[in-house]
Amino acid sequence: MVVVWLLIGVFLSAFAYIRLAPSDLTRWHQVPEITADKGFANGLTRVVVIGKDGLRRFADVVEDDPRSHVLAGSVQEGMITFITRSRTIGFPDYTTAIQDGEELKILARSRFGRKDFGVNAERVDRWIAALTAF
Repeated sequence: MVVVWLLIGVFLSAFAYIRLAPSDLTRWHQVPEITADKGFANGLTRVVVIGKDGLRRFADVVEDDPRSHVLAGSVQEGMITFITRSRTIGFPDYTTAIQDGEELKILARSRFGRKDFGVNAERVDRWIAALTAF
């Protein structure tokens, strides 16, 4: 019985850490070096030719997502980092978008784990589709 309670305690501690650990802005809100669309194990990059107001429009789309909010930055600064949490456990994913002339450059990555199972790509591609729809 002690082992069961110990396992429950470990699980709850891990869950609390995932949900409550602070986000280090010096790590997550940095100017990304993006030159092309690329996928990697725990994230992706996208380059979208969208016009000079792309970041503002992208921010509007992302802020409509129920589990996403601004972590740092602003449209006025030309760069925004968003945090999005998974529905059940609350795993944080970070998406940084930067306006570079007519291009919007996007870097999305997960904080925990070596693989994101495509959730960042699905989310960012959905946001880009919504952005280009209007």
